[in-house]
Amino acid sequence: MDVRPCYASPTAVSAKFDDVIGPGPAAKRILVCVGSGGVGKTTTAATLALVAARRGLRTLVLTIDPAKRLANSLGLDQLGHTVQQVPPALVGGTGELYAMMLDQKAAFDEVVRSHAKDPEAVRRIMANPLYAQISGSLAGAQEYAAMAKLQEFDKTGAYDLIIVDTPPTSNALDFLDAPQKLTAAIDSPAVEWFRKMQPGAKGGWSVLGRTGAFVIKRLAKFVGSRFLDDIAIFFTEFSDILAGFRARAEETFNLLRQDKVGFVLVASPEQMAVREALFFYQRLAASKMPFSGFVVNRVHESLPVAAATGEVERLLAAHPAVAALGLSGTSLRIAATTLLDSHADLEVLAAADQDAIAKLREAGGPDIRLVEVPFLREDVHDVDRLIDLGKYLVG
Repeated sequence: MDVRPCYASPTAVSAKFDDVIGPGPAAKRILVCVGSGGVGKTTTAATLALVAARRGLRTLVLTIDPAKRLANSLGLDQLGHTVQQVPPALVGGTGELYAMMLDQKAAFDEVVRSHAKDPEAVRRIMANPLYAQISGSLAGAQEYAAMAKLQEFDKTGAYDLIIVDTPPTSNALDFLDAPQKLTAAIDSPAVEWFRKMQPGAKGGWSVLGRTGAFVIKRLAKFVGSRFLDDIAIFFTEFSDILAGFRARAEETFNLLRQDKVGFVLVASPEQMAVREALFFYQRLAASKMPFSGFVVNRVHESLPVAAATGEVERLLAAHPAVAALGLSGTSLRIAATTLLDSHADLEVLAAADQDAIAKLREAGGPDIRLVEVPFLREDVHDVDRLIDLGKYLVG
């Protein structure tokens, strides 16, 4: 008797991503892997990119995951803000595979440089101590920088396919909301206060009004007037490029609505992950974003066994490895019972997984693309395992 973890046959899964991964008229030029944290977005992105390269496409996979799983999976020691080519010997096929891990601050610096009016303004912004803090931790900055980088790569036309591995967030909606959150934070009424109190401004702190000036003066006693001056200078300089930020956000949002883009929603069959996937799917539909399909990872497969304890006991006794142990009849009976109990537990998990997946199918309709990836015995951490995983995602 062959006792193994749950594996699904690659040929048993229908409606895969064959037409999405080119070449072909329905192929996408940009795939965005989205979903909540810990559901396998990075692995899915790497697998789709490898498949595309092996099919002859010049492919770039852009990750924002600070964990180095993507680099290790692709046979690279590390990834950084510079595009690296995966060794052709590892890729195989006729295409090329490139990878990059976004450096949030470096990407944010690039956006600032592209929108600043002159090099001197860039120098002042970069030298401001407040900028280092904002560019590295402002809400939405990482996602905004990633989308700006995606748009930049798309404009070059250097790649047949770009695959984006989005940040591991607890709420996948952050990815779409990031540009609006970022511009709202920079253009808030509180920030306007600091713009008005810039050194040399007419009226100085008095333009804030009696209450505002009192608050600012009290703050100055704690943080120092020099620090407040730095804040005022920064937001004044930064307001000049804010229009460029807004324009880039709108351009990116329009790019993500184009037919050449496809969103791949990655989930696991866990109830919370499915709920978030459904929520994100509804958001994509409401925003008229092109949807390419679901990928559900770590699915337990149902493998019914119609065997009584005695039959399993006889099968165990006939197995050479078990026979070599010299177990007594009682021990064999206990082992057979334990095996059947464990199998029953797996069947319960498989049924629960299918109930969860049914909710995704119901939301997407009868023609939705949904690929189930089985609960695998080993973690996917090298090119060979990515190739094996690709059999579940494409034909």
